[in-house]
Amino acid sequence: MKLLPLLLVLAAGWPTRDAQDSCGGSCGLRPMDSYYSTMRVVGGADAQPGSWPWIVSIQVPWPRGTGHICGGSLISPQWVLTAAHCFINASYVEMWRVVVGASSLLQLGPEVQVRNIKRLVTHEHYDNRSQRNDIALLELDHPVQCSYYIQLACVPDASLRVSELSPCYVSGWGATEEGSQIRPAVLQEALVHLIDNHICNSSRWYAGAIRNTNLCAGYQQGGIDTCQGDSGGPLVCKDRTADYYWLVGVTSWGKGCGRMQQPGVYTSTQHYYNWILLQMSTQQEASWRWGHSFSASGPFQRPRPTPTQPARPVSCPFPRHKLVEFFTGVQELLRVLKGSKT
Repeated sequence: MKLLPLLLVLAAGWPTRDAQDSCGGSCGLRPMDSYYSTMRVVGGADAQPGSWPWIVSIQVPWPRGTGHICGGSLISPQWVLTAAHCFINASYVEMWRVVVGASSLLQLGPEVQVRNIKRLVTHEHYDNRSQRNDIALLELDHPVQCSYYIQLACVPDASLRVSELSPCYVSGWGATEEGSQIRPAVLQEALVHLIDNHICNSSRWYAGAIRNTNLCAGYQQGGIDTCQGDSGGPLVCKDRTADYYWLVGVTSWGKGCGRMQQPGVYTSTQHYYNWILLQMSTQQEASWRWGHSFSASGPFQRPRPTPTQPARPVSCPFPRHKLVEFFTGVQELLRVLKGSKT
């Protein structure tokens, strides 16, 4: 019986699998970031495992290679946000797969979860020629479990001042050079800057092709950009007051890759906030909101905190009710053991 106190201490300090895998009420968190903070290199380099825990790889059945087609972002345990143009002329989508929690697509580790697509929802007004409304949702065949390597992305509503956010990052498994047929097996990441739409729409840039539902991100001189295979992936920016990230853009289009005054163009997610909620509401997620603090009452997330009352992000998904259940069980065990002694 001398081992009992030690076992209780170990059990209290080591979360159960159910506790670790619960998404709780959090989004935009990067539990592994503090572990890699001294070794990460940003700027078109390999991303460390778990660095961007909401990114997914959308893949088609392929006899050779990974079959990676596009990226996407996990925005709820059963929904992925991506680009509509990834599914032009797509067929048998239910046979495609979504890889969640991966860094290397050639060596899927135990932290990776794979799901099939239950339903594809492309925007009803998507225009393939102009890339207007280039946004889509994937409903997965069953929910994923959150972990240190898998987290949900936060979708902002219209009240967030996206232009004031910094720093911003893009990530994906797309080509690292324009015209290259070689795709990296390891997730790539890069630091980018948001570019004012008026500048991006000027005559020497995109000459009026940018709409208010778009964002431009990259550099005036080029060099760092998204490319083929990055489509549908996330453009995220850090919140101004707290340590979490907003999914502000979905990789959509651009002229070439990394060209001067031709930055990447992204679908602005906040302009489609209501559309996203509407599509999700048809599958019993009408109450879904994106927030940054855990809720003990259920899986749905709280509304975004106001700037005057920022929520405190936590380091890992560990819902409070799991702790209550655990310590209640410990108390019951101690009562039983005490009774057996007498």
